[in-house]
Amino acid sequence: MASCQEFEVTVHTSPGPTCGTFNRLWLNLIGSQGETPPISLSEGDHHLLPGSSCLVRVQADVPLGRLVLVRLRLEALTGFPDLDWHCSRVEVRRLEDGRGGTGAGPERDPQVQVFLCDRWLRPAEGDVELRSGKLCFLKDETEEKLKQQRLKQLQLQQKLIRWRKFVDGAPQCVDMNSLSELGPNLSYTHKSSAANVHYLKGFAGRLEAWSSFTELETVFAHIGNQNNIAWFVKTHWMEDWYFGYQCLNGCNPLMLRQTRLLPPNLSVTSDMLRPFLPGGSSLEQELERGNVYLLDYEVLDGVPANVINGKQTYLSAPLCLLHLNRQGQLIPIAIQLQQTPGPQNPVFLPSDPGCDWLLAKIWVHSADFQCHQLASHYLRTHMLGELCCVATLRQLPEPHPLHQLLMPHVRTSLQINFQARMSLLAANGVFDKAAGSGLEALPVLLSRASERIRYDSLCVPDDLMLRGVDKLPQSYYAQDARRVWDALNRFVVGWVDLYYSGDDEVQQDSELQHWITDINTHSFTHSSGFPPSLQTKVEVSTFVTMIIFSCSALHAAVNFSQLDFALWIPNYPSSMFRPPPQVKGSLRTEDDIMSFLPEVNSSCRILSALTLLSQPAIDFVPLCHYKEAVFKDDAHRGLVEAVQADLRAISDDITDRNSQLELPYPYLCPGRIENSVAI
Repeated sequence: MASCQEFEVTVHTSPGPTCGTFNRLWLNLIGSQGETPPISLSEGDHHLLPGSSCLVRVQADVPLGRLVLVRLRLEALTGFPDLDWHCSRVEVRRLEDGRGGTGAGPERDPQVQVFLCDRWLRPAEGDVELRSGKLCFLKDETEEKLKQQRLKQLQLQQKLIRWRKFVDGAPQCVDMNSLSELGPNLSYTHKSSAANVHYLKGFAGRLEAWSSFTELETVFAHIGNQNNIAWFVKTHWMEDWYFGYQCLNGCNPLMLRQTRLLPPNLSVTSDMLRPFLPGGSSLEQELERGNVYLLDYEVLDGVPANVINGKQTYLSAPLCLLHLNRQGQLIPIAIQLQQTPGPQNPVFLPSDPGCDWLLAKIWVHSADFQCHQLASHYLRTHMLGELCCVATLRQLPEPHPLHQLLMPHVRTSLQINFQARMSLLAANGVFDKAAGSGLEALPVLLSRASERIRYDSLCVPDDLMLRGVDKLPQSYYAQDARRVWDALNRFVVGWVDLYYSGDDEVQQDSELQHWITDINTHSFTHSSGFPPSLQTKVEVSTFVTMIIFSCSALHAAVNFSQLDFALWIPNYPSSMFRPPPQVKGSLRTEDDIMSFLPEVNSSCRILSALTLLSQPAIDFVPLCHYKEAVFKDDAHRGLVEAVQADLRAISDDITDRNSQLELPYPYLCPGRIENSVAI
């Protein structure tokens, strides 16, 4: 009779202080031909303590064949708390029968199979099966049991992770009713304590306009005293050159675009703008030279404005023309506050009375606030990340190389977006109570912004070139974004090259094709230019780079700088309490502008929210630094080290450049960018 096989199994608990559990662990070894009965590891000395290793011998009375899976199952113990357990890995060593040689008994086989886990387990999940070996595609699976395990995992994920429509026409989100449905592996640690909002809390009861700029300055002295950028904003916010600078390097650097043809609904003439152009030149010549730029907020045209504190607020849809002067500065030269031209929709010019021109610029920034929050920030980073996360969980199993590459960058989007929909974007939330684009405007604006999304606008090199901002001398966001994109793209191309030998393998990867189909099916309802399928390695690399950049670098650019520009309330008002002026000359002093600005309690509520949103997570992970074990093996280590070196060099260059600038710049520094949309 054939002798039984013996295995030495070591179960490793992760070292975090809460990674252990009281629960009993059952374990099976599964081979290509058979499996062992379950044995318990949580009895006697086998305690699943943080950072511990439990060793047990497992005997197989039937031939197992090639060992392919380790099955784990937790069982709650009566009288003990049911705590989640974080398993690092399971190592299995086959013990050879030594009787054919020296008779010295079983000897250790030097080959150890490692079954990575690196996740939380809980009794409610039932059986969890771990596999060893390298990442691979479905077609490369050599064992039928591994193919079935792969299929079973996706079927379970598709049952647990479902699609739900949030807004018609916008990317869909995860279908769940409570955070507990996510489980511990798709949750993240809440952000660190917010900066001091002590000085804002006492204004909740003031339902009126700020009385004067002096009153605003008193509050700012307390809430902005540690923020050098905010102080610079407050000092220069009225200056035309700084208005243009914020279009390039503010918290929303995505709206500005070069134009060689004026919009037909912008009521300007060459004679009207001649005083603001270089001597001897004309509007037509400056357009032809590529020196004219446009901000167009037509997406806001007709969007219903919110009612705050029982009072109607107002939205505008401005068109703003800017000129690139000979000093390399972008200077606003014309502002029309509504899309439809007419006698009650004047074009404001730098030569108008100071208060008129200042108020026109404030209206542009208020419109930018709405587009920034819902389109540039929430739609283009948060919603896009959630879209790709849900599709990845549903269509790419854990052994797929792109699952492992993408999940560190999109995992947190499910939790933070669910929380946003339950609080910030819900009834009695910040948008409902304090933003000009409230609950009635939100679905309209998100739907319209989604209609205007094009794939090339999400790919940095194409976007910068199409908008004509790639060569502007003061376009620091454009310069830095391009360098970060290129570094990420080299990393992704290297990863793709490890697994796809040619374009034919891309086309034959059925899981990849199901993934991109799922994304297209649940993303944009119009022809967005998203690839309907992925046919080449280049297409895969570009699409994956777009996702990673959007969820990390772009999110950092539009999220972490927003408080800097909003702390001085007139620079970036979240709502306007009087309609856009229909005539010029109606304002006499700067304090007359106060009646337009958000009221005391609503503006303080916005600042409190932005303070919270601007805080990094407790478990902050810098861009392309990974906790996951798969990134630390020999095949991937070189790629990770190379991209980290690239990003360090970019950070150093940015730091050196910014130290020479005469003004503070909330730079796109890779060392300060999180891997994902953590907040």
